[in-house]
Order: sequence, then C-alpha cells, then structure tokens
Amino acid sequence: MSGEFERIARLFAPLASAEGLGLTDDAAIFVPPEGTDLVITVDQMVESIHFLADDPANSVARKLLRRNLSDIAAMGATPLHYLLTTALRAETPESWLECFVTGLAEDQQLFNISLIGGDSTSTIGPISLSVTMFGTVARGAAWHRRGARIGDAVFVTGTIGDAALGLAAAHGKVLDPNGFLAVRRLLPEPRVGLHIHHLVHACIDVSDGLIQDLGHICRQSDCGALIEAAAVPQSEAARRAGDQWLLTRLTGGDDYELLFAAPAEVEIMLRAAAAPVSITRIGYFVEGPPEVVVLDNAGKPLPITRGGWSHF
Repeated sequence: MSGEFERIARLFAPLASAEGLGLTDDAAIFVPPEGTDLVITVDQMVESIHFLADDPANSVARKLLRRNLSDIAAMGATPLHYLLTTALRAETPESWLECFVTGLAEDQQLFNISLIGGDSTSTIGPISLSVTMFGTVARGAAWHRRGARIGDAVFVTGTIGDAALGLAAAHGKVLDPNGFLAVRRLLPEPRVGLHIHHLVHACIDVSDGLIQDLGHICRQSDCGALIEAAAVPQSEAARRAGDQWLLTRLTGGDDYELLFAAPAEVEIMLRAAAAPVSITRIGYFVEGPPEVVVLDNAGKPLPITRGGWSHF
C-alpha cells in the first residue's frame, strides 16, 4: 500500500470541501448557518462485527456514512460534513481502499455532505473505521429520545428486520433469491429530509433492535410502550422467511429506520408529509414502567428475553 500522506492527497483530498481546506491542516473550520444548532454524532464499524470481511469495500464505506446519517436524521437535522478515521492492516490491498473511497464519493454526492478531516493509522487486528458527522437543525427544534407523551402513537418508517435477516441469509440460514435482504444489510436507507418535524414528539433510529431502541424512548420519556407484533411492518422477503424469524426481526439491528412518538390523530398528515417513505403505526405509549410490551395475535404478551444488540 502506498504511503499515508500520498494516499490522503490522492484519494481523500478530492472528497474535501472548502471547510476541509484540502485536508492540509490539523483541523477544519466551519461556521453553522445562523439560527441553527450544531448536531454531532460518531459511529464506528469493526470488521467481523459490523461488516463481513468479504463485503464490498464501497458498500462498507456507504454503510459507515449511512449509520451516521441515520443518527443525524433521528435528531431531525440536516447533515453537512464528516470526519473519517481508518485503521487498516498493512496488507490491505490498495484496490480495497480505492473502492472504499468510491463509495464515500457516491454517498457524498447523494446526501450533499463532504469530508473535512480525520486520521489514519495501521492495525494488526481487524479493520476499524469511524465517522464523526456534523449536521444542523433550527435552533431549539431538535428531536430527542425524551418527549413521548402517554397516549402518543408509536410510529416507524419503512420495514423492520430486513438487515438482521440479511445477515442470516449471508450465513445461509435464510433464502434470499433476489438479493433484497443482502441490499438491506449492506446499504440501509437513512431517513434524512422527512418533512415531519413539527409533528414528532420524540425520535430514535432503529440501530440496535426495535424493542431495545423503543425502550430508550420509554426510559427517557418515563412511560411504557405497548406494540402489536402483527403491526410491525415487514417486507415481502421477510414474510417469505416465516414467523419463526419474528423475534429476530423485532430485536435485530441495522435497520436504520426512524422510530418515533406522535399523536395518533396526525397519522394521515405524517404519511402525506413523509411520502414516498412509508410510515406505520405499531402501538401506543402508555402509563406505567418504562418497558416495551409486545402483544401477539391473541393479544397476549410475547416473552422477550433480549431486546436487541449489545456489544458487552
């Protein structure tokens, strides 16, 4: 692999915005637009934990950005810039890094963001990649996990569980004849730019599992949540996988859909404002302990022993 500084100049400098100053200094400078709050998030991906060793490098790059874009979206913000840190093995092929940069460039253009700095290092272990992303939102208008009100409906965008089933498919446990589940695992769709800001009371993105992430809203909002398993939206590919994968869909991570609280009476407005992204009501926030109860088709609570992904 070529030298660190040559790689920065050849591969990463073309991704930099004016604020990045060509990646020639130790830090970047930018001023958020007047009347906005700065929103900052960081997310890391480690080989064999967040992506497989044979996943295409361009999809690894795009997923890295999209995980952070989803965090920005969950705050109701607009993404602007990002910092990138890479830890690569010395034997990592130059072609892998070139493909990785191609993926960054593609999503930079798609989401109107730019690189403004970062760091690179070597490792003798698995590849480790990290992005810190910056976005802005109208002053005082950011969504938070707190804010759900008793009686609010629980809404979710898109479909739930496809990424977890995509991982199962990658290990040969689920059939995925048209590759839909693989795409959902490799290339999530961050829900940036939805025009529903004024209708939402609390929000989180589904990164570690629907039940676990909904539990975060419950704890921060001091209320419980009651959802119907049959109401949780699923793709046709998930339907084909069968009901035996229900708990996997409810607790699997990497969907990066938005999960939020809003009054039930604004459901029609939500769907119209978010189109063509689908929005589904799956339950309600209720008075009681900050926990999530999932009802089966008979209206009885499902036994849930694990809410979602945890690294430890």
